[in-house]
Amino acid sequence: NSFVTRTNTCGELRSAHVGQKVTLYGWVQYQRQGLFLVLRDFQGLTQIVIPQDEAHSHVKELLSSASVESVVRVTGTVSPRPLGQQNPKMPTGDIEVKAESAEILNSCKKLPFEIKDFIKKSEALRMQYRYLDLRSVRLQSVLRLRSRLVMRMREYLCNLHGFVDVETPTLFKRTPGGAKEFLVPSREAGKFYSLPQSPQQFKQLLMVGGLDRYFQVARCYRDEGSRPDRQPEFTQIDIEMSFVDQAGIQRLIEGLLQHSWPEERGSITTPFPSMTYEEALAEYGTDKPDTRFGMKIVDISDVLRGSDIHFVQNALSYPHGSIRAICIPQGVRYLTNKDLESLKESAKSQFNQEIMEIIRRPDGSLKSLLTKFLGEKEQSELIQALNMQEDDVVLLAAGEHKQVCFALGALRLLSANLLEAAGLALRDPTAFHFLWVVDFPLFLPKAENPTELESAHHPFTAPHPSDASLLCSDPTKVRSQHYDLVLNGNEVGGGSIRIHSAEQQRFVLEKVLKEDSEVLSHLIEALEFGAPPHGGIALGLDRLISLIVDAPSIRDVIAFPKSFRGRDLMGNAPDYVTPEELEPYHIQVSWPLEEKEAKKN
Repeated sequence: NSFVTRTNTCGELRSAHVGQKVTLYGWVQYQRQGLFLVLRDFQGLTQIVIPQDEAHSHVKELLSSASVESVVRVTGTVSPRPLGQQNPKMPTGDIEVKAESAEILNSCKKLPFEIKDFIKKSEALRMQYRYLDLRSVRLQSVLRLRSRLVMRMREYLCNLHGFVDVETPTLFKRTPGGAKEFLVPSREAGKFYSLPQSPQQFKQLLMVGGLDRYFQVARCYRDEGSRPDRQPEFTQIDIEMSFVDQAGIQRLIEGLLQHSWPEERGSITTPFPSMTYEEALAEYGTDKPDTRFGMKIVDISDVLRGSDIHFVQNALSYPHGSIRAICIPQGVRYLTNKDLESLKESAKSQFNQEIMEIIRRPDGSLKSLLTKFLGEKEQSELIQALNMQEDDVVLLAAGEHKQVCFALGALRLLSANLLEAAGLALRDPTAFHFLWVVDFPLFLPKAENPTELESAHHPFTAPHPSDASLLCSDPTKVRSQHYDLVLNGNEVGGGSIRIHSAEQQRFVLEKVLKEDSEVLSHLIEALEFGAPPHGGIALGLDRLISLIVDAPSIRDVIAFPKSFRGRDLMGNAPDYVTPEELEPYHIQVSWPLEEKEAKKN
């Protein structure tokens, strides 16, 4: 209550305050029959007794007529509630304030929705009136938790480990590779700034400048269009260190999260487990495994290698062919035939992958189109390899290794959703399973042209020391010194040890990626002036917070988010500007014909 004219907040009064004269400010939560109202502020609720005597008739009239969500000042005396009228669900439920004077500071007009967490509102309406939605207990709680967590992170990095908080520019130039960047026109004809998708180049240049340890709560921008649960602007905890290796960065982040983790969410155990990219793909079919539940992908190639099944033999004849499966526990009991068909259809439509199902009956026998091709020994080995129990359902896929793994990885998550929807508790919503994924490939074939390569993450990632010699001879086999941090199947951070040799950086850009290195000439030149070995990481703050508070979307942990299509529904941005405003930037808008006609009308 420092610096303000109230004596107390609406959430702090207790029995110990009885007899004290207090002044409270807040919003009218509700008012009942002219007898009392409940006043709300950021900290809680207090019941205000409206005076009924003639001497305070003006106070009664004022408070009785105050509309819901009006801003009110109330001065009165704290009193114990009458016997039997205490409310144990309210922290202030043992007391009430008997109003002696009051003032309506601002009345509220008819609301577009009620400010109550249990009232369902459309997301579009909530975002249009975000300043009202911010009054909800849920959003207030989330934003305050976010603030505390960031403050604890600053404390850990700056006060305990000597990091320097540096603000880097948001007007820069285009970076090759990665996500699309927003362009900002300049007054020089034909020249544009780019909004950085991360401070990547700047934090490396700070290491060249000898700063040693940098961090920033960084605003980042990506023009990714209409992607679900993504934001065109987002926040990273951005970190870079000199003279560090992968293990050092991992220890730093584990300590950072342990130090800043909200007490009300339990504790987290370090060190976090780690697995390679290849292991994650083989066992979970994804580079961000949700390790809260089993249903791992199992390689059953050797079990079926001797069978006469045509599609099995066909798959195994290819260099990277394999037969793999997942076992859905109690699938017969919890999944319908329609569910199983939808899973198979999903694999077909998304991955062009055929799926066979195998069911273990209560008598222990197997039910499948495959069983007539399998002898008793092979069926027994299959049951053992997949640890099949009664009423389990196995989904089997045959084909190229990566395609099979990706398909089964997607089916594993879809199956988990279906099982939980049917009532089987599979993933503990209160559990937090962190995981490091390491040894990613440094390069991947381009989707549009597989004969060309692109960086798996970004072109500044250093190759694995053991694979550096392969850069020239076979870059597709080079592993990177990149590492991702995964939480409950979501990527919440990613980083790498960087290339600090100008010669190697130029080779990667020009010879491997076929990029114009001139765009990055400033960075390459900087590496020639005694750049130290360095590495770093960025944690996605919005995603991390949404997982901590179990929010359905990252939009629920950002004060003023954009919509699914990247629009600000409250301020109606982006918006049109006049030709006169565009003139200094040498830009003219070429309107599609239908929009031109609409603007005329």
